[in-house]
This record gives sequence, structure tokens and C-alpha cells, in this order.
Amino acid sequence: MNQWPKYPVIYEINTFVWLYELSEKYKTTITLASVPVSEWDYLESLGINAVWFMGVWERSPAGIKIASANNGLMSEFRAVLPDFQDKDLIGSAYCVKNYVADTKAGGSAGLAFAREMLARRGIKLILDFVPNHVAPDHPWASAHPEYFIRGAEEDIKNAPSSFIQIGENIIALGRDPYFPAWPDVLQLNAFDAVLRNAVLDTVSEIATQCDGIRCDMAMLMLNNIFENTWGARAGQKPAEDYWASLTHAIKNKFPGFLFIAEAYWDLEWELQQQGFDFCYDKKLYDRMEHGNTEDIRLHLLADMPYQDKLIRFIENHDEPRAASSFSFEEEKMAAVVFSTLPGARLFYEGQFEGCKTRVPVFLGRRPKEMTNKELAVFYQNLLAQTDKDVFRNGSWQSCEICGCTDGGIHRNMLSWTWRKDSVSYLIVINYSDSESKGMLKLHWKEIDGKTLRLTDVLNGEKYNRSGNEMIGNGIYVALKPWSCHFFKMEI
Repeated sequence: MNQWPKYPVIYEINTFVWLYELSEKYKTTITLASVPVSEWDYLESLGINAVWFMGVWERSPAGIKIASANNGLMSEFRAVLPDFQDKDLIGSAYCVKNYVADTKAGGSAGLAFAREMLARRGIKLILDFVPNHVAPDHPWASAHPEYFIRGAEEDIKNAPSSFIQIGENIIALGRDPYFPAWPDVLQLNAFDAVLRNAVLDTVSEIATQCDGIRCDMAMLMLNNIFENTWGARAGQKPAEDYWASLTHAIKNKFPGFLFIAEAYWDLEWELQQQGFDFCYDKKLYDRMEHGNTEDIRLHLLADMPYQDKLIRFIENHDEPRAASSFSFEEEKMAAVVFSTLPGARLFYEGQFEGCKTRVPVFLGRRPKEMTNKELAVFYQNLLAQTDKDVFRNGSWQSCEICGCTDGGIHRNMLSWTWRKDSVSYLIVINYSDSESKGMLKLHWKEIDGKTLRLTDVLNGEKYNRSGNEMIGNGIYVALKPWSCHFFKMEI
């Protein structure tokens, strides 16, 4: 297959929900081994570089039992699915019993077939890896208790919501240090050298089945974070960080293999230095959700080596649906923003259609929703325009916008360019609910004395502007609330 582009476009699919809906559509049981060709062709038509099949691994029966006894979770499931049935609870995608493709999804053969169907269309495959924890019925729980954070009898008595007994062993439940323990998973010990070797074997096996992995809550395994979370229970802190050794070893064995980190707490740069190709850009998401243009602009002032390794999004399986978090016009501009920034770009299945219900990762079905046809057409056009090499492998540069003599508000506008060889694009976005005006400048010496032809590829509008003007006082730009110019620039 071709190499990864510098800035890949990734499409996340909730695997079991997707297969359920395909089964309903074709009125037969569909697994990864039997997805119709037309569905693979549709994925190709999106112009994406990779599919992330979220939740393909074998799910835990023990985890299902624990979830079914959790009144809070069951209430959430019934709120999402008013006609909820017991069979809809298929177990959490992040309560992994084994890193083997679940037989209900088509098993290992089905996963291999799906990868081949994608590869024929030039699309790579990304799968999950959960470093922090495994299900209570994972083989390691009984065969290798030394891989886990251990407890004692008094821990079961004093903190029954944080420890569990598995056979003769008392093991800590997995956790994020800022929240209570997750009741359905066991905490692995990131400091244990033998576990690290076992993880290397596991990820090596995963790497034979895909082209990259999205690592759940990756920052939890950093030495300092893990030490602060578990203290003396974890034992001696190793000299080398968990990820530094793992990413290096895997990339030596599988050149071109991609690592994506779900990351928070301002630890993205540290994870990038330890071998991650891309880290979640949750800060950008939060700033776009709150509509703060100046904060977005400041965020984009970060050094390019950092920005190049961020993955931008406005929804994924953990976040609310974009159509429920943003107004219709705001979502369109948020989509233009994140899909024309450097770094990887992540779309989530259902986003283009305007789905509003966030489905818990425990469920194998979601409620039926009407497609927002206007939004679908918008995304179709946006994807078509960004499906060009200049946006995947080109150079990005922020643009200067200054105030104008009529006092128009210019700070609500964002602008940048993309360039590769002779191809150039200029993006200008009013990311606010009020009209914005300003003077936009480009510092390109080669346009001096030339006439620039600007074609807005989203609406067909055409303008001629003086290069001298653009590198001098700037050209006047006025945009209505939540609107943009997406210019192809020609001299």
C-alpha cells in the first residue's frame, strides 16, 4: 500500500452498530466477512485515507454481567434506546477479553477480509489498543496476576469499589486518577517489565492485522502519571517510559505503522516525543465548541512540529454528536476549520448525516434518525474539496487579518493558506454569530505585480484581486455570521 500522507483523513466506524445497520439494510446477517462491495465503494468515495474500526476485539461476558447490574448504565442505555432489549448490551468495546476479532463481527478471517477490501481501495486500517486495563476474564487475569496492580484483603474491605478478587488474587480495578475506578476492568501495571514484554507481543500481533492503532487514554501509562496514580503499589519506576520503548520496537518491526494517542492534560507534546504520530487535539475541540475565535487563533500559534502531530475532530465516540453540540451553521464552520488545519483529521460515521445521539460503547444498536440532507450535501462538497494532495501533503500558513477603516470586527475571522507546487488555497472563516470585516494580507513576494484569481469552490463565486494590494494594505473581506470563503488561488 501507499505510505501515509503527512496529514491523513481518518473515518471512525462503530463496528457493531455499523454491521447491525447493514444487516437491517440488506435483511441478512452482515459481518466484516460479508459487507457488500457497494459499502466498501462508498467508503472509497469519501476520499479518506484510513478507517478506524472501533470495537472489533472480543468483548467480555464478565463485563456484560457487571454492566447489566449497574443501574446508572442501564438507565443511560434506556435513555438512548427507549426500546432497549437485553441483546442490545454487547459489552464495552474497551473491556477487552482478548485481542482477537470478535466472532460476532466475523472473527479474524472477517477482519482480514475487511482489511483487504479497504487496501484494494487505497484505504488503511486502524484498530484499538487499550494499554491501561483488560477485562476480568482476560487470560492474563488468571495466568499472570503479576501483570496487574495488586491489592490485599484490607483493600477489598476498605475500598470494595476499587479492588476485586480474581481466584486467589486481589487486583485493582482500572482507573483514571481523577475519577472513581471502572468496575468492569483490571488495572495493568505499566512499570512491570514482564508485562511490557507481553504488551510488545500483543501489539506486534495486532500490527499484523492493521496499519495503525488508536491507544485509549494513552497518557495514563506515562511514568510520572502512573507513579502519581498508583504510588508504591506500582513498584520501582523504570528508567524508560512505557511508550518510548513500545513505539520504537513496533516501528522497527513494522515500518510505517501509525500510533494515535487519545491524550489530555497538556501531555500531547510529551507523547509525541515518545513516538506517537498523532495525539488528540481536545483543546481545539473545546475552543470550537465554545465559539471562542481568539482562543482558537492563539491555539494555532503553536510550533508546526507540534501541530503537525495533532488529530483534529468535532466528534468521536467519546464526545457528543456535533449536530447536538453545535448549531447547524456553527457545525459547518467548525468542520471547515478542523478539516483544513495541519495534522490528521477525524470524522465519525453518522457525522455527515447529522446524527444527534451519542451511542454508549456498550450498545450494538442506535436509534434510527433522519438524515439531515442539507448537512450531508455540505459534507460531500467539503470532502470533495479537501480530497486533494495540497491538503494532505502541502504547507499550511496562518494569515494576518487587520482592522479596516469602517471599524468592522475582524477578530472573529480566522484565515490560512495551503500551498503545494503550483496549487494554492486561501481559507477565510467568520467563526462567530455577527458580521465580520477586515483587511487580509499575504506575505508572498511572488504575487507582487500580479493579478490573483480567487474562486470560492464551495459556492462558485469568483474575484480578481491585486497582488500588490494583498501584500500591501491587504484586501477587504466581509463575511456574514458563520460563513467562509474557500478560495482556490490562481495567478
